[in-house]
Amino acid sequence: MWPATALALNLERGPYLQMGTSTSMIVRWRTDTASESHISFGVCPDATSDSITLPGPTTEHEIEIFGLDPFTQYCYAVGTTSLTLAGGDTDHYFVTSPVPGTRQPIRIWVVGDSGLPGAIVQSVRDAYLDFAGSRRADAWLMLGDNAYETGTDAEYTTAVFQTFTEILRNTVVWPAPGNHSFGASDSPTQSGPYYEAFTVPTLAEAGGVASGTEAYYSYDYGNVHLVSLDSHDTSRTAPSNPTTNICPPLEGGAMYQWLCADLAATDKDWIIVYWHHPPYTKGSHDSDTESQLVEMRERFVPVLEHFGVDLQLAGHSHSYERSMLIDGHYGQSSTFNSLSHAVDDGDGDPSGDGSYQKFGGPHGGTVYSVVGSSAKSGGGGLDHPVMVISLSDNGSMVVDIDLDRLDARWIESNGAIRDHFQIVKPLISTTTTTSSTSTTTSTSSTTTSTSLPVTTTSTSAT
Repeated sequence: MWPATALALNLERGPYLQMGTSTSMIVRWRTDTASESHISFGVCPDATSDSITLPGPTTEHEIEIFGLDPFTQYCYAVGTTSLTLAGGDTDHYFVTSPVPGTRQPIRIWVVGDSGLPGAIVQSVRDAYLDFAGSRRADAWLMLGDNAYETGTDAEYTTAVFQTFTEILRNTVVWPAPGNHSFGASDSPTQSGPYYEAFTVPTLAEAGGVASGTEAYYSYDYGNVHLVSLDSHDTSRTAPSNPTTNICPPLEGGAMYQWLCADLAATDKDWIIVYWHHPPYTKGSHDSDTESQLVEMRERFVPVLEHFGVDLQLAGHSHSYERSMLIDGHYGQSSTFNSLSHAVDDGDGDPSGDGSYQKFGGPHGGTVYSVVGSSAKSGGGGLDHPVMVISLSDNGSMVVDIDLDRLDARWIESNGAIRDHFQIVKPLISTTTTTSSTSTTTSTSSTTTSTSLPVTTTSTSAT
């Protein structure tokens, strides 16, 4: 490909990564003029050993690369057969996922309500990049309200694709929709700027059970199973008496039934579920009084706890709130009783009250966190009784998982780590596993290296 000055063709979005698996990756970008779509790629540092061309012409370019090696770093370049728009250097790369079920260190970055462009979200972004250094996240979760105010196409361009340009070209983003997505988008028809911007699995392409819709979906990364739900524009119908009548056959709405089937099917060590409206919050929103929040707590939280979900993440309230390890609290905040609802009422900090020690299986305890202040903050009493910590500061969360340990840290926009909790639970060992701290061996073997060198040239984005 030739330099971009050869033709009057310019990038408007991307390149950005979508729906990565252990053997495939989708690369997307948008141009101001319709053209063919061309990508060259190869194991880094070579970005030219293979190529794919789609004739088009189109301004919305999307190429899925198949036949890749698991947990391998590839460099790439995008444009046309005669024109390079971006890439061909060590700044443009992606790393395929490990083989599903592989136990190795995994890092996840989480932002919520990040859709207001400006200095605040830029400082949150840069604080994460400074914290991460060369160890960037393997997966990136967006918890909704990704583009204010009504989720128009122009708002997505500014709030997502211009704000996170550097991160998007190297890290797969896995979004959930928020209420501000639906001024311009619609879940029943999967139409509008939110659905046009992102490509997520509908047919279990990345693991889990096929949902048949981009409104809610699941995927695997190594030994972690992740689920994204739509808490606003998809039916939240559940069976009668949902706190005790959990997952009866053929009862409840489509999303409820699918969640039951998906969680029942996973065999991964760790489960993280996220959606926009928090089941517990006393921030800028109140989980005692608002219908989406109440319904997600009463109808969907019992399913999570029945299947042993470890961590639930939400946004919507413009705060950071994080619970103790709890189980079985489905009522209003005034009904919370630590003696009956807290599996461990400590702070979960290994340097404080100590890690949460969780037993496997149903009702072993779940941590709930509101990560809703990546671009806005303030409001509410911040006094929900399930919460160990409640802050009105801006920031994001980094989750690190390694074998039997999950560590989560709240990274404030100034770079301070304001919260750290750890969950430790026994794993059923059926593989050979290597980590930075221990090695476990049994009769079958699925061994991979624990970290992949990643070439980066900067730690802030523009």
